[in-house]
Amino acid sequence: MQIALTGKLAKALGIKPSATDETINPLFTWTANWTNVWENRKTEDLLVLVNNATRFTVAVYEVKRKDLKKTEEKIQNAIRNTLLAYNLNVEMVDKYLNLSGAIEYTKNSSRHASAWVSKAGLECAFYIGREYNGLNKVYSDLVGVASNYRIVDYSNSKSEGFHPYKKMIKAMENLTGIQPYKSRVFEFRITLDLEVYTAERRVLVPADMSFENMHKVIQYIFDWKSYHLYDFALYNQETGERELCLVALEEDLQYDDRAVIMKDYVLSDVFPESMKMVYTYDFGDNWKHDIELVQVIEEYDAELPYLIEAKGQTPPEDVGGADGFVEFRKVIMDNEHPDYQNAKEWAGFWTPELSEWKSRPKVIIYCW
Repeated sequence: MQIALTGKLAKALGIKPSATDETINPLFTWTANWTNVWENRKTEDLLVLVNNATRFTVAVYEVKRKDLKKTEEKIQNAIRNTLLAYNLNVEMVDKYLNLSGAIEYTKNSSRHASAWVSKAGLECAFYIGREYNGLNKVYSDLVGVASNYRIVDYSNSKSEGFHPYKKMIKAMENLTGIQPYKSRVFEFRITLDLEVYTAERRVLVPADMSFENMHKVIQYIFDWKSYHLYDFALYNQETGERELCLVALEEDLQYDDRAVIMKDYVLSDVFPESMKMVYTYDFGDNWKHDIELVQVIEEYDAELPYLIEAKGQTPPEDVGGADGFVEFRKVIMDNEHPDYQNAKEWAGFWTPELSEWKSRPKVIIYCW
């Protein structure tokens, strides 16, 4: 694997890299840069790599000068983890990495690659700003995942553009001869009782998906904004007693000392031994989403996660729970109501009916 270093990164690593070998398959070559995310922090903290054949981005945050000692290991792990974040066949990913070989540093001499890696760093910085909001002591080698969903290379025509993750996956499939998707899958029916009707979503997700990512999927398909706390709870179907409660952060334990941090839990730790679970979002409005396992598919060969069906519009944030939504809906459905104009302005682009686009089956892009 050939890693072409920008001047800044080469100097930080304390090496004088050799010239790039142009005969190597560009799928095995990457351009790497080291940059800073925050304007108010002048030190570099983001390692960014862009694949020269596909413009696929891999990024690691936070990588400070003291962390550069194990850069090769970080790069190898980051490429693997980022690829697997798209729920790819592990066999295909590992074969690609084996064919790539050991890391060899070279000097970047491509202006195009320099521009690509600079742009990728900026996109990753926007993502980090939204996701982490200035938190200290953060480490993630998955911050490049979101940027690969964005179309690139469409300067002349949008028809010429492509999604880097799709191009990378296709190139790896052609190289290895291995099917890109092969996973055990859960089909869930997720329902939200709104009193006047029920909003329902049916989704396919990997059985080994983390509960943190399941939270992101539910946020996406129910059009929430992730403004509030949440948890996943498992109840005894006979007694109704809560048997397990998963929360996101250690500080969430102050509200429930019997809860467990969800970090190391995946869906298959609960399903299919249990068939139902409850996801609660916003403990003020108390939106309870019933998660029901519909079926287990042992071998699934397409992109995940996937929205099969969506029925029923979901409420706007902070509407006041089910009771507040019923009253809000009554107002917004009657343009003669004295509070109609205020409600309309408050709701923004919200509409009473679910749009055709949101109800259409689609791949769920939940990280951007």
